[in-house]
Amino acid sequence: MYLKLIDEFAATGRYCFSFSEIAEKLDASPVAIKSALHRLKKKGELAVPYQEFYVILPPEHRARGCLPPQQFIPHLMHHLGEVYYTGLLSAAEFHGAAHHRPQVFQVVVAKARRPIECGQVKVEFIFRKNAALIPTEQKNTGTGTIQLSTPEATALDLIGYARHCGGLDNVATVLAELVENIDILQLAEVAALSPVAWTQRLGYLLELLGEKNKADLLAGALHGSVFVPTPLLPGRTIKGSKKNSRWQVFINTDVEPDI
Repeated sequence: MYLKLIDEFAATGRYCFSFSEIAEKLDASPVAIKSALHRLKKKGELAVPYQEFYVILPPEHRARGCLPPQQFIPHLMHHLGEVYYTGLLSAAEFHGAAHHRPQVFQVVVAKARRPIECGQVKVEFIFRKNAALIPTEQKNTGTGTIQLSTPEATALDLIGYARHCGGLDNVATVLAELVENIDILQLAEVAALSPVAWTQRLGYLLELLGEKNKADLLAGALHGSVFVPTPLLPGRTIKGSKKNSRWQVFINTDVEPDI
């Protein structure tokens, strides 16, 4: 009866369910249900990316040991009742700016969470306190939709969380591909939700990438903002560094995008 119910889920295009959901539909003890689900997991027909949250594995995904994250993350976050958006390098990939395919699926959340490893799938959760305020959009995944940061919000997050993105060289490389999708007025609106230092660093990198027009537009949109001198690379000394006067950024590292 367990397999029949799971087959019914899959037949309707549903590949995720919680233990409480299936327990409500079956006349059996929790121990018996968990034992049956465990057997299906051992056979490779189910995976458990999160405690008491199951994903059904069609044959094409069994070798990988899990569904692609974009297919289960929306359902998991709904199950947890938490705000989220696909962000950083994973969002950039959806926007067509993936120089190298990210090895980890990156999700921004308003509550700190431990990473997920399920088969060959890895999900990293990045904490951002005001995640609920960040502009997002919906993208089709083939089996549903997923929420991800807009190109403008993605650009600022790449700067703000550069250490999660392979460093500034890689951030600049991705920005070079993402920049054509960025609307400067919308970028200025997102900047109001982010630390000013992120915008300063982004403005400097736009100029470095030869995007002078967009850098000029950004500076104009931010007219009146107070820039406090900030290092390009946080955590590294600024001793002996030159300062970019426009963006008030100490150039304490060399940035070499792969373009």
